[in-house]
Amino acid sequence: MRASAAAKINLALVVGPKRDDDKHEVVTVYQRIGIADRLDVVEAADLLVEGFPGDTLVRGALEALAERAGVRPGWHVRIEKRLPVAAGIGGGSSDAATALRLANATLPQPLGDDDLRELAAGIGADVPFFLVDGPQLGTGDGTQLAPLDLPQDFWVLLVVPRAVQKPSTAAVYADFDVRAGHVGFEERRAVLLDALGSVRRPRDLAALPPNDLATSPISAELSGLGAFRADVSGAGPSVYGLFHHKPQAKAAQRVLKRSGDTWLTAPAWYG
Repeated sequence: MRASAAAKINLALVVGPKRDDDKHEVVTVYQRIGIADRLDVVEAADLLVEGFPGDTLVRGALEALAERAGVRPGWHVRIEKRLPVAAGIGGGSSDAATALRLANATLPQPLGDDDLRELAAGIGADVPFFLVDGPQLGTGDGTQLAPLDLPQDFWVLLVVPRAVQKPSTAAVYADFDVRAGHVGFEERRAVLLDALGSVRRPRDLAALPPNDLATSPISAELSGLGAFRADVSGAGPSVYGLFHHKPQAKAAQRVLKRSGDTWLTAPAWYG
């Protein structure tokens, strides 16, 4: 069985205080985009994950699936890695979700959708998103999802800065706590939800509040090159710009190739 494992961007990310479970309260807008890894999953006598030596999520996800289903973990997985690693676009989470979906389909009694999403939530905050269709509002620790009706007719220019060394996600959140970033969370949450309620056209996405966790000077460059919204995705370092027209996005891509690796893509619905 083969499937693509698409990346995501966070069209907004508002972060609140740390919860009792040591995670943070968040309100985020997940949007799948059309660049992806590829995964092959076949039944086997044991569990083997090849193609990406740095993987931990796929193996852990399949071990958890086997335990939940009461079976031996018997799959061979090959990951064709095309997405940048640790870039804030959910590549590892998407790989894990895709492996879960494909492996679950091979079980004599596959888990239902709700059980699979519950399992995914225990693996990582972004993982459940990659099991559902379309843009989603993520709340709680990011795993509580509600579908959003957002325009999808725009272009996405993704830039992964070449000169930036990304700290771990845990370090980014620790810095957020040190600077008391949670202050004003309820107000920022209200701004985000109000802005979402007014989105009718792509340009309305510009009213969404900026990422609470990370900033980048490339956002300002993208805006100067014609993006109607530009921000950091997740904990970074990836930066995206949204454009109405492909020629304008391609022109911006030519300029920003000096700053890092770039991908020109568009919203994707599933996979």
